[in-house]
Amino acid sequence: MEQEGLLSGKRILLGVSGSIAAYKSVDLLRRLTEGGAEVRVAMTKHAAKFVSRLTFETLSHGPVLYDEFSGRGQGAIGHIELTEGLDLALIAPATANVIGKIAAGIADDALTSALMALDCPLLIAPAMNDRMYRNPHLQRNITVLKENGVRFIEPGTGSLACGTTGQGRLADIDLIMRELSALLTQKDLAGKTVLVTAGPTREFIDAVRFISNPSTGKMGYALAAEARDRGAEVILITGPTQLTPPRGVKVVSVVSAGDMLRAVKEHLDRSHIVLMAAAVSDFRPLLTTDRKIKKEDAARTLRLERTEDILLELGKAGGKRLLVGFAAETDDVEQNAIKKLKDKQLDMIVVNDLLRSGSGFGSDTNAVTIIDRSGKRTELPTMSKTVIAASLMTAVSEFAKQRNS
Repeated sequence: MEQEGLLSGKRILLGVSGSIAAYKSVDLLRRLTEGGAEVRVAMTKHAAKFVSRLTFETLSHGPVLYDEFSGRGQGAIGHIELTEGLDLALIAPATANVIGKIAAGIADDALTSALMALDCPLLIAPAMNDRMYRNPHLQRNITVLKENGVRFIEPGTGSLACGTTGQGRLADIDLIMRELSALLTQKDLAGKTVLVTAGPTREFIDAVRFISNPSTGKMGYALAAEARDRGAEVILITGPTQLTPPRGVKVVSVVSAGDMLRAVKEHLDRSHIVLMAAAVSDFRPLLTTDRKIKKEDAARTLRLERTEDILLELGKAGGKRLLVGFAAETDDVEQNAIKKLKDKQLDMIVVNDLLRSGSGFGSDTNAVTIIDRSGKRTELPTMSKTVIAASLMTAVSEFAKQRNS
């Protein structure tokens, strides 16, 4: 699984409260343990009405804290021992009752008593009826906890156990895992601003036709999310995609290569790292119109001109910022990438072979080679673009440190 390396050896408290969504915590526990985490479970007595303690004990390979007066070990105070050495605490699902108790500092059961002794980050995933979630008292409690540094994963919208439809479903387990991983990720880019370009550009011929490419933006969006998780302020300049932008990043939407160049220049001076992952169109029509050209009237030859070479302009601009280019090739893959690295004065280039299975446009996976200006070459095998993004950001961070030293 993607989080395996990140979770390995981490000590995580999983708190389960009395919601019908408690059964989903079983899958969450399984995902955490498969990732190599040591998971300690605390549950309320109401939670045990939905899923038995034995289920969590079997999957966590350890005792479940259910009674604050019982110890996990001989002579131990259970709710204190449970929280020693934790890297992260997660409550999923969290009811309105538990959220209110935490906000008020009430510790009257095993779970809330353990939470009073926390000295690690806390992540909360609420689950309840939609009217309960909208209740102003609950929202005030959530605001109080956020102001104290607690992270929340908003519940999803859909059919609820009570038969209504609204916002209150426990967030998708994949989303919870991503948020948890973000909290555990090293903040080696804190204080930095990272500019990422993503997706295709479109060069319009007329009102309904344009020149573009198959880029989906998945690689650039994954890079933006990873940079954010590492503590950076992120500016994502994106061409037209069907993706939902990562939470917590500044999004600038553009259409053409010219639009993208202007947006990049506008934000360049404040950027420490620039990742040019967009697939920018190399050509645009010489003549365009904002009306639809009837095919009976269309010329049989489409005259083109080159678009702005954004990477070349950035390389010439110089400065202390770290500039990373991307190349998608089919022939002489590395030779063409090295030429691009030198010609455009890049610090690093990331190249992938479009003819390789599982690599390139539209795929959820990629396989790339990273080459920096010192000649160092790092080959990454076929992996998800999320994992590629993590590995690439590690390489970028290490290169930046070496250059600064």
